[in-house]
Amino acid sequence: MRAWKGVKELPPEDPRSFFMLGGFHGEPFRGPGATDPTYWGGYCEHGTVLFPSWHRAYLYTLEKALQSIPGCESVMLPYWDECDPYSRSYGIPAALTWKTFELDGQTIPNPLRSFILPVAIEDQVEGDNALYSKPAGYETVRYPLSGLVGTAEDRAETEAHNAKFPDYDTNVGILNQNIGDWLNGMAVVNGKPVGAAVYDRYVSCLYTPTYTLFSNTTSAGAWNKANPTQLVVPLESPHNAIHLAVGGFDVPGQGDFSPIPGANGDMGENDTAGLDPIFYFHHCFIDYAFWTWQRKHGATSAPLAIEAGYPGANSSTSTAQGPAAGTPPDTPLTVDSPLNPFTISDGQGGTRPITTNDVTDIRQLGYDYAYGSLNRFAEPADAALAVEAGPPAGDRTLQIGGIDRTKIRGSFVISAFAEIDGELRAIGHEAVLSRWHVEGCLNCQNHLEARTSFYLPPTDGDPPPVHIEVRTRQSILASGAVGGGAEARAEGRSLKAFAAEEPFFRAEIV
Repeated sequence: MRAWKGVKELPPEDPRSFFMLGGFHGEPFRGPGATDPTYWGGYCEHGTVLFPSWHRAYLYTLEKALQSIPGCESVMLPYWDECDPYSRSYGIPAALTWKTFELDGQTIPNPLRSFILPVAIEDQVEGDNALYSKPAGYETVRYPLSGLVGTAEDRAETEAHNAKFPDYDTNVGILNQNIGDWLNGMAVVNGKPVGAAVYDRYVSCLYTPTYTLFSNTTSAGAWNKANPTQLVVPLESPHNAIHLAVGGFDVPGQGDFSPIPGANGDMGENDTAGLDPIFYFHHCFIDYAFWTWQRKHGATSAPLAIEAGYPGANSSTSTAQGPAAGTPPDTPLTVDSPLNPFTISDGQGGTRPITTNDVTDIRQLGYDYAYGSLNRFAEPADAALAVEAGPPAGDRTLQIGGIDRTKIRGSFVISAFAEIDGELRAIGHEAVLSRWHVEGCLNCQNHLEARTSFYLPPTDGDPPPVHIEVRTRQSILASGAVGGGAEARAEGRSLKAFAAEEPFFRAEIV
């Protein structure tokens, strides 16, 4: 608590300050993305093979900043064990949500609960008119509140929304219930789970056989499209789901579009996620899961194997995000690529860019992980543990694609529901962590497509009808039934905001 209080109180221009470090992920934009919508505006690597290693370098840099605060030289960053029984039953650890904390005989605002911007952040992307700006004094929020304050209209809607939720403790209870729903919510068909729960996806990703597929959604999506009966889960998938669970999406299928329409917390948007302290406790768990995968697959020492030319192993042509700040477009990504903007000692009194090779073995960085909920999966699995790795490979899958992120403001969820005995049962949810504005991006469909794949419930005959929904901050987009004697293809069209002639997404049973 003392270390976090210290970094948050540093001047915003200090390289150790939380404002400076939090801004590396997205806002305030750096590099060409500050003004050019063809670039991602932050440094973060999403949808690329550098996703796990870039965030590991991020945590390492933050931890050094925490240790720089007087009296905090031995501080280590804890992880929020999102798969342990406590989190699955009660949600977020209380230390991350307490409103206040007693430190040195004084009651202070809990440093882990939120962050108040010391200066304004302003999005200057051409044509957007500072759409996602936030003023000095803005305090980050989580579900069920809204933090959309960029325009006068947004501010008015946000104030009206937040006025409905005046009690902090009640809001924490709603947030924790939502976390539990995301972690545990699943469907069981013919006695078998179908893998809709985030917990199941965390476990399943540990069995993904190669680093290239494990590391990111772009590579895994390409594999799943080409290998529909051998689906893999990338680490980035459950990671995205927790972002949206904390930031403002309820679990699809457990009510209408949202029991709390208008929720829009900072963790749910790539632009501002890094400005909420909980981001780092979440990503510390992601790093723990990464290390667990490394131990399981004998990959704790450099170099990790990156398949050159594979989707996701390029800075822009195969990722939905576009090139990150400091990385030229169309650049092959390797274990020697710089993890901008982070540096490490060059051994000669200076520094050099840190790389994936530098962070592959965490013991060389001076830390290790205490026993956690995923440790039992770190060794070759016996039959009992393999059952928890998700459903066995099936013979039919649902392929959903063609979703153009340029037409959606903010993050969204792709969901599929099988019609079983007259009821809709979830077979999968794919959370897509995005930014508030991408509609002007020149990369368009080639670089900004979102897609996912789900196993269909096992049946003796034709697959049951499947309903697809894309739930955005502003609307629901849905298809009719796919399968069940109907056509095996469907095109989703807007129910509300996007009443265009072009289909918004496509689905196919293969």
